[in-house]
Amino acid sequence: MAKPGGNLGRSGLMRPNETMRLIFSAVIGVMLGYLFGISFPTVSITKLHFPSSIISYIEDRNSGITTQTLLNHAWSSANNHKRNNSSDPNEIPKIYVPTNPRGAEMLPPGIVASESDFYLHRLWGEPTEDLTIRQKYLVTFTVGYGQKANIDAAVRKFSENFTIMLFHYDGRASEWDDLEWSKRAIHVSVRKQTKWWYAKRFLHPDIIAPYDYVFIWDEDLGVEHFNAEEYIKLVRKHGLEISQPGLEPNRGLTWQMTKRRGDREVHKVTEERPGWCSDPHKPPCAAFVEIMATVFSRDAWRCVWHLIQNDLVHGWGLDFALRKCVEPAHEKIGVVDAQWIVHQVVPSLGNQGHAEKGKAAWEGVRERCRKEWSMFQTRLADAEKQYFIEKGITPPNSTV
Repeated sequence: MAKPGGNLGRSGLMRPNETMRLIFSAVIGVMLGYLFGISFPTVSITKLHFPSSIISYIEDRNSGITTQTLLNHAWSSANNHKRNNSSDPNEIPKIYVPTNPRGAEMLPPGIVASESDFYLHRLWGEPTEDLTIRQKYLVTFTVGYGQKANIDAAVRKFSENFTIMLFHYDGRASEWDDLEWSKRAIHVSVRKQTKWWYAKRFLHPDIIAPYDYVFIWDEDLGVEHFNAEEYIKLVRKHGLEISQPGLEPNRGLTWQMTKRRGDREVHKVTEERPGWCSDPHKPPCAAFVEIMATVFSRDAWRCVWHLIQNDLVHGWGLDFALRKCVEPAHEKIGVVDAQWIVHQVVPSLGNQGHAEKGKAAWEGVRERCRKEWSMFQTRLADAEKQYFIEKGITPPNSTV
């Protein structure tokens, strides 16, 4: 005989899971009704966003989330929505400008000073009256005291339109004070460093933004036949973004491209030794200047600064890569013949090296230069290859 109610035990009573689902649904219904009520009319029903945890629980009954947690999430969501849409006149509005420079998003655009300069200011008086002239160009020399007379002669070839900046690699900056122009120059002194080390750290594009052109020169250059203002005129006339003065043909000449031509103002191409130029529009037959007396436009320098590697301080190989920063490079890189200089080939920086393993100081420096050239070429080639692969493009044989 069947026991009374036996069938009821199997079908008339709800399972525990079904009971929990019913209770949970009831709680959610009450909770949502309450939230809709307190939000209306300031919160539109169509704009109310539920926490993802609620949706997840509804989709997965085994999530294990507690009713109190759900209530806390929903309450927080509603309150945040109300705060974001608050019209309280006493609440101070927040500033956030995503187009500001990184890190300055919370500042009003009108107060953001994203660029600077090397203009010297007084410690007294009205700030607006400090500057009687704003130089349009910047020239830097990396110097040792032994070349003081040569640098003095070079600086005098640059007009008051130039800010003068000296990078002292021998720590003797104060010994230049007897020169009148030195008092208004910018001096940076760090021992045993190269001009590209200085340039990377002190010539950020945002710091030198006011200058139309920046000259980054060595200390051993003869400037008897050079005038900086006339040079600038020719650079503008011929549309050169990266340039250098022609070199006196008989001294310190490595490449035919940098050799001065006596019958023209500017040249942009040359012929080199057989086999040296696989493409007549690429270095060293075109789109090429050396790094001893380079002149950059503001826009070109913004690119070149990023090309300089922090640890490759000598800059060897950089001259072959400058073409990456202007287009078309064989038209915008060139040598100014009408304003020319002499490379005196003074190995002063080499003497700042360290003698070891039986090698003279200058030998160690030269070995480091060659090593850096190889490392730079490898880095650039690898970076370009990686870029093309990530874009799904077959890398060309070589773009370096």
